[in-house]
Amino acid sequence: MKRGLVVDKSAVIRMIAGRILGMLRFQSEEVDGQAKALEICERLMPNVILVDGTRPSAQTLDFLRTVRNMPGGRETKIIYCAMENDEMAIGRALRAGADDVLFKPFDRRSMQEKFEDVGLLS
Repeated sequence: MKRGLVVDKSAVIRMIAGRILGMLRFQSEEVDGQAKALEICERLMPNVILVDGTRPSAQTLDFLRTVRNMPGGRETKIIYCAMENDEMAIGRALRAGADDVLFKPFDRRSMQEKFEDVGLLS
């Protein structure tokens, strides 16, 4: 079974994303911080990481770069979840290692389409 990791401060977003991942046949873990997420990635790199981009920061960009440099990190798909179309923030996230962007609020259909776009679903 494929593995997904949701990294978001919002418990509601984590719950919704975790349920959608389950519907898409992913085993999911949800955490509220990047330090916890890195611990999970060190243990077993997930197939996809949904990372909160609501308040983009240097820490978020460092997180993306760190994951990419970890064993298995190049193969993981990282989806940057943004609230608004801030082209500068999205561009920085993509350059730091995100594969694509998914806008909040998202639903099963939009997540499934994004996963198809990045090659996670066949």
